[in-house]
Amino acid sequence: MINWLIHFTELLLSTFTGTLPIVFIIIAFQLRVIRKPFVYPKKILAGFLFVLFGIAFFLEGLEMMLFPLGKLMATELTAPAFLNLVPEQVASWRNYYWLYLFAASLGFAAALAEPSLIAVAQKTEQLSGGAINAWGLRFAVSLGLGMGLALGALKIVTGAPLHLLIIAGYLVVALQTCFVPKTIIALAYDVGGVTTSTVTIPLVTAMGLGLADTLPDRDPLQDGFGLITFAILFPTIAVLGYAQLAEWLSKRNLKNNT
Repeated sequence: MINWLIHFTELLLSTFTGTLPIVFIIIAFQLRVIRKPFVYPKKILAGFLFVLFGIAFFLEGLEMMLFPLGKLMATELTAPAFLNLVPEQVASWRNYYWLYLFAASLGFAAALAEPSLIAVAQKTEQLSGGAINAWGLRFAVSLGLGMGLALGALKIVTGAPLHLLIIAGYLVVALQTCFVPKTIIALAYDVGGVTTSTVTIPLVTAMGLGLADTLPDRDPLQDGFGLITFAILFPTIAVLGYAQLAEWLSKRNLKNNT
């Protein structure tokens, strides 16, 4: 218990040091540029303390649960006994279908629970007057993230070059952009960044590093990272596809009614 308190105090001090530049910039602009005192200094101080302890507890939770859990799941899903391999048999990429399903399910659930995506989807539905459904947008982003993580897991298993997959993905995005309504383009490009936030990044990073550390001939530094890129790219592809499908359905209904 004492060791944990010492460790958490060090983490808290590190978090405080890391947030000091942000606090300094806000105070400097408020007092030197805007030249007005803070309206609710006690609430601001209390909010800062909540943020400080929240970040510290969040980082501690990552170290205690998410990263070990991600490594554990990757280890169990790639174990020869789980894959039903005989001794000295080399696994094929086809043997890891449960791993791909786990990655897709994890990505889908993480995106669906992402607070920032929920907020953006609700605001988008309000601003569009209901033309863009919040649940439809969330489902499209979640489906895209699930597909992206499944492909990312396949990339780690096979050792495929990351840059070629990324180039191909962005070529698809560029092609889709030419055939979607202009009103959806900016939103589609933003949802990737929105998705990679509080819930998604720790889970994706834990899975990627655990998988690369478990598989033979894989380097965690070289192969364990890069899944965040898929987590950004594929939700964009999914939302653009959702917009194309919605536009096609709208035109078909209009044609049938006439």
